[in-house]
Amino acid sequence: MRPVTVSIDVPHPPEQVYDFLDVMAHHERFTDHYLTNWRCGGPARGLGSTATVTAALGGQKTDVSIEVVEVEAPRRIVEENISAGGRRRAHGTYTVEPLEPGRSRVTFTYSWVRAPLPDRLLSPLVRATMRRANTTAMHRLATELTRDSGARGGTRT
Repeated sequence: MRPVTVSIDVPHPPEQVYDFLDVMAHHERFTDHYLTNWRCGGPARGLGSTATVTAALGGQKTDVSIEVVEVEAPRRIVEENISAGGRRRAHGTYTVEPLEPGRSRVTFTYSWVRAPLPDRLLSPLVRATMRRANTTAMHRLATELTRDSGARGGTRT
């Protein structure tokens, strides 16, 4: 299946965006519209950070194991996602690119490594559902970044 990519520009420097995304527990704040029942494990941030969540998309619910498998601060975080009893494996990749001073573009790409037959047969619908859910997540991420910087007394430069 072809990957799904969504992006958003935010008024925060790349280091601040990366620091926020690097903490696995923060992801609940912008994805809980479709990923619920968060249980984090491993280190709180960085390589080896994990979460088990319940994904509710397209009228289906499934548990998903998420693990950070690659980091390149302050630019990239790669998560491996396993669900459907191991029949679905994917990578979620966050890329943070600098724009003009104090701004960043955050891109999230969801790439299937292996997908169950029903996902492949319904690929256009599955991809559209993932695109909608992740577009919403990006908008919520922008809100959470602003909320987080406000709680810390402003953005860092």
